[in-house]
Amino acid sequence: MKRFRLVIALAATLLTPAGCGIYSFSGTSIQSDVQSICIEPVVNKAQKVNPSLANQLTEALNDKFRKLTKLEQVQEDGDLNLTVTIVSYDVRAGAITANEVAALNRLTVTCEIAFTNVKHPDDNIDKQSFAAYEDYDSNNSLDMVEAQLCDTIIEKLVEDIFNATVAQW
Repeated sequence: MKRFRLVIALAATLLTPAGCGIYSFSGTSIQSDVQSICIEPVVNKAQKVNPSLANQLTEALNDKFRKLTKLEQVQEDGDLNLTVTIVSYDVRAGAITANEVAALNRLTVTCEIAFTNVKHPDDNIDKQSFAAYEDYDSNNSLDMVEAQLCDTIIEKLVEDIFNATVAQW
């Protein structure tokens, strides 16, 4: 009998947060009446353009929301709407040696987002900027390391955007 009570108490404790409607074990804070999201294709307005970056970022965002939420992804008019624009794709010297030569270079990608929650407008984000960077050895050309750097940068940007929109961190 004691074991049965313990099992019931444990089950009640584990199920209580899920029943509230806005908490989940993935860390999201999505209200129970929000059912869909529209993630617009990412637009690249940076002066220097990586031709595949916008598409990769769009796919990574779609994957993140698909894996960590139960939201239906729609082409338009979602309960949540996310627009992302790449505004900067920049390489700069990250560390200078005594000979005034760059030892490291830094690739930085900056995005701006607009996020609309149709059912809960208090959660809207009119314009917020996110930047992520990766350093690489200046002995390597950007062409040699760009794909790997972009994968890591996209991962960071997606995490930050996800947290700002549905995790509300």
